[in-house]
Amino acid sequence: MTRVLGIDFGEKRVGLAISDPMRIISTPIATLRPDAEELWWHQLEAMVAEQEIELVVVGYPLTLRGTHSAQPRAVDDFIIDLEMRLALPVERYDERLTTVAAKKALQQQGIKTGHNKELVDRTAAAMLLQDYLDSHS
Repeated sequence: MTRVLGIDFGEKRVGLAISDPMRIISTPIATLRPDAEELWWHQLEAMVAEQEIELVVVGYPLTLRGTHSAQPRAVDDFIIDLEMRLALPVERYDERLTTVAAKKALQQQGIKTGHNKELVDRTAAAMLLQDYLDSHS
């Protein structure tokens, strides 16, 4: 059994979540900073190998009307890099409102989100991956 990696891509932070081997449950695992480009790519590649990832799901930013937002070009470039570097299938998945939902969920747990942006990003990745897993079960 292999796992699915969920990615909430941002130019400052990249939230990561992983499925269990049965592809039922999503868990937030890390937030990487793409500042030092090669270092973060090596971290991502190592994580993919260690966790036996077979599929990557990347949150794709759409507007509330379902049209492309201003960010898809950066996400498309990131997906091209992912496919070349990891040699794995990559699927785009609608991420509308995942960051908002992640903030609300954390706030309901009493966690302040203002200075916890990394936690918000990996929680958003887990929420988008869970939605993907639920829709493909």
